[in-house]
Amino acid sequence: MVGKKSGKALQREEGLERTDNNMDLTTWPQVNMINQKNYYTEYLKRDDQFLAFRTQNEEATNRMVREARDRDRALAQSSRGVTMAGDGTAGAGGDAMDVDEDLVAEDNTAAVATQEARGSKIIVMHPGSQNLRVGLASDALPKTVPMVIARRDKENESEAGDGEPSPKRVKIDDELPEEPEKWFGEEFSKKFASMATELKQRMRNNKRRLLPNSKELVINYNRRGAVETISEHNDPLRIDWTELPPNPAKAPDYFTGQAALRIPEQSKPRYKLFWPIRNGWFNEHDYTNKNLLFEDFSTIVEEALKSELGLSRRKDWSQYSCVFVIPDLYEKNYVISILDIMLRNFGFGKVCFMQESLAATFGAGYSISCIVDIGAQKTSICCVEEGLCSENSRINLKYGGWDVTETFIKMMLHDWFPYEDINLKRRYDYLLAEELKQKYVTMNESDINVQTYDFHLRAAGQDTRKFVFKTYDETMLAPMGFFRPDIFDNSWKLERRRNLIDRSYDLYDGSPNDPTSIAQNFALEFYGGIPTATNGSADGPSSSTPAPSSLAPPSRQQPASFLSRFNDLESTPRTSVANSPAPDGGPGTSTPQPGRASPAVGGAGGLGDGSGGPAAGPTAAMPVYDPTAEKIGAAEARDRVLPSMPLDRAILASVAQGARGDERKMRDFYGGIMVVGGGSKIPGLNNFLEQRLRELQPGLAKEILVGVPPRDLDPQVLVWKGASVFGKMSSSGNDSWIGQKEYDVLGSRLLMHKCMFNW
Repeated sequence: MVGKKSGKALQREEGLERTDNNMDLTTWPQVNMINQKNYYTEYLKRDDQFLAFRTQNEEATNRMVREARDRDRALAQSSRGVTMAGDGTAGAGGDAMDVDEDLVAEDNTAAVATQEARGSKIIVMHPGSQNLRVGLASDALPKTVPMVIARRDKENESEAGDGEPSPKRVKIDDELPEEPEKWFGEEFSKKFASMATELKQRMRNNKRRLLPNSKELVINYNRRGAVETISEHNDPLRIDWTELPPNPAKAPDYFTGQAALRIPEQSKPRYKLFWPIRNGWFNEHDYTNKNLLFEDFSTIVEEALKSELGLSRRKDWSQYSCVFVIPDLYEKNYVISILDIMLRNFGFGKVCFMQESLAATFGAGYSISCIVDIGAQKTSICCVEEGLCSENSRINLKYGGWDVTETFIKMMLHDWFPYEDINLKRRYDYLLAEELKQKYVTMNESDINVQTYDFHLRAAGQDTRKFVFKTYDETMLAPMGFFRPDIFDNSWKLERRRNLIDRSYDLYDGSPNDPTSIAQNFALEFYGGIPTATNGSADGPSSSTPAPSSLAPPSRQQPASFLSRFNDLESTPRTSVANSPAPDGGPGTSTPQPGRASPAVGGAGGLGDGSGGPAAGPTAAMPVYDPTAEKIGAAEARDRVLPSMPLDRAILASVAQGARGDERKMRDFYGGIMVVGGGSKIPGLNNFLEQRLRELQPGLAKEILVGVPPRDLDPQVLVWKGASVFGKMSSSGNDSWIGQKEYDVLGSRLLMHKCMFNW
């Protein structure tokens, strides 16, 4: 009897059996599905998987191996010496102890020598608006070079712009008034008189004796204009001017530093001065080409390295590292440009960046302090605690020592200064004005009386002229502009701003990401009156803090601020808009489009024509909130306002944001205020500032102390000194070096991982 056949047998008989000939349907590699219940990866989760950290660890390992070999070699040599000294002697034990002590002393000496040797290969640079301070980290003091370059041109700077002098005189009917009191306008005269009245009242309160006709004595004496001519061969302090070849065709294309300032005004060919950095920014006012701006900056630094440091061979520069000092409230494009110049143009082996205020604390040895850095054309304030700058306490004000010089000359001309043709665009007049400020400007009330001074005017190809003049309160009213910055001439400081160098934008959502701070926003609102907002930069969201009552400007109400609204928006994390559909302008568009424009203040923005009213059609369009457009608008509003604020009130704002309500921190910051920079060398400035702060904060009057750098250090070079100390630290204490190899691979993205501050 035949049994029942199975299904496979029936399929085999019918030819339906499935056969496998080991042939794939496709040659494309097939990836199995990932088990979501047991999914794990280590990609970019360890330091050794990232090039920057891996290179750093490899260098540390190689250094440890090298040091271990040197130590073993030294021990082997010392043991051989001990064996030879102990053969055939009874006092071998005592000799061995002496040898051990000698070895310890040699090790200590070797450690110091190693640090000094490390510093001899590190270049420290601190550029400013007026001077460049550069030197090796092993040097005691830096070399100071004027941050200026003179290039061949059709006309010099004093002949450009129809020969308009500086300070600018006001003309009536195209003619200069005969009375110097009218040269600078009625507004300046009113501010000058107001400041003089305030000073008199202050001196009366301090029981100072005042002469009733002091101003008339000064004007009547200066009006006579006593001038004495001295022949050049009888002048023992004559100036050696920069010599040019007789043939103009053989004249150099440029001069840098002090040689540029010593070129005669009527030289053949003409030379024109250019300052690559103005007001702490790249100088977009005097340049029309960004490449020429960077080239001039590089040329000044290169000539300083060759002439001041003796590094004449560029091929040796790869053996040197560079510590570059940047502002506390920096611009990202500025830092990126400097990094590219240092590594690509100069070819340094490594580069690291350090903020100015942090460098000042390193130089002074302070762990917590409020640093006030008064430079030539900008003043920065920042609270530093335990090696970190408080981000929301950073303030960058666009006035400094040069504004004091210009205002001092204006006040002297207002009071019939005998040298009435002074023009700060001329090189010898510029040097003369700086000399007069350094000699006679003071903030000591005891020095305010009618004084008789003299100066010598030395110009190329002319006999020396000696002027005698009198001063009264002009010597103190000019630096008091730090506390009344509206007396300074700020008309040109924002001209051509963002004309060559744009702001930095976020790679994902296209919003501006240059760092800002709440304290800086107070400075922008103080005189500008334009509400600003945080831009959602890498500094992260910041919460609003009410300004102290003393921050409101006198005789005007604090402008309405939208800071709280923007900060409330930023305080809640939002999902990234990187994967959102691109605007109508196409991919990569970072400017607000008509269809996405945010509503204007006080009205609702439409989706149609962007005119602020409802869109045309049967139904009105709802307003659309675009955070990117809001941030771009806030950044543009900030660029239209010059940050200017009285120095004492700016310090209060910075300390308030640095302490963040912590009374202990506030007392530490007030007790550790340190004023540095060239502008801080005005006699009596620290005492005057301390009195002003105590008047504004009577409850903390005993805690407020404005100090000077310790160990009699020059406040001008303190920041450079701190950067040199930082540069000599071992790599275990400084892991912010950026090398050539990793920069070639990752570019400026390294700054996010290498900078000690929040990039």
